[in-house]
Amino acid sequence: MGLRDRQPTTIEEYINYKIKYNNWNRWGKEDQLGTLNHINKEGIRHANSLVKEGQTVSCSNPIATPKVISDLKRNPRPADHIMTVGPLSSGDYVGVSYHGFVNTHIDALCHIFTNSVDEGGRLYNDRDPSLVTDVGALTNSVDNWKNGIVTRGVLYDIPQLRNEDYVALDRPVEGWELEDWANLVGIIPKTGDAVLIRSGADAFWKSNPDFEFSFPPNTPGNAPSIIEYLYDTSAAILGWDLQESGAMAYDYSARIPIHEVVIPYMGLPLLDNANFEELSNMCRKYNRYEFLLVIAPLIVNGGTGSPVNPIAIF
Repeated sequence: MGLRDRQPTTIEEYINYKIKYNNWNRWGKEDQLGTLNHINKEGIRHANSLVKEGQTVSCSNPIATPKVISDLKRNPRPADHIMTVGPLSSGDYVGVSYHGFVNTHIDALCHIFTNSVDEGGRLYNDRDPSLVTDVGALTNSVDNWKNGIVTRGVLYDIPQLRNEDYVALDRPVEGWELEDWANLVGIIPKTGDAVLIRSGADAFWKSNPDFEFSFPPNTPGNAPSIIEYLYDTSAAILGWDLQESGAMAYDYSARIPIHEVVIPYMGLPLLDNANFEELSNMCRKYNRYEFLLVIAPLIVNGGTGSPVNPIAIF
């Protein structure tokens, strides 16, 4: 089953992912970069060589104020944007609860535990969750990535692969489809890639304006077999416009089963709620699906993540 057999991940395989794809101590006991260690100087230089057209594309959605997304089930904590306008200048205050399913953000490695604290849960690299305190995380926090994430980005455009507008709820994205897409467009996965999976979030929400969101996510999205692809190709980071599928083949006894493996066990950062619509158009325009990707998290000392505006450069 799984990636090699082109069958959905079984419950037993999913449980084994936490052992098979565990990166604790792989880069040393003090490591807080996780799979970002896959990005090296050679990879950055190669990614820079992909800049030929001088075109840039944002991969972010707008900060989700009530004007942007009014649905309180999708956006239960709308961002604040308070303006101050004076006679000679203007300013504003922005406050955002960025985790969730609307704001484009990166998850730090302190965000998800292996299981509950009462059941002995741990953080990436076997860190004690008590190090995540009311005043900030003392380990695996987002400020460890203050120098930015610069690497080759690859767009995996699954609606284009399937010749549909968006991924259907009952057909989550599987790991072998990432292989199929790479073969179709001539991409050879490289160590340190940013794997960006487009499921067609914009088209889904436009086609289903009355869809009632609930958590765990009940939208279309991705299946656990993509974890195998991420590990086997030594990906540095996963970005997606839709997260876990609400229609898995099995009950994995996990709220967000991909998060719950890749963050605490693999140490792989997640770029959640990205917007790949303009990126998809640009890739079709230039007939290539690889580009330089730059992500600059805010330096939030002890932060569990950060809003980001990823930039793809062609």
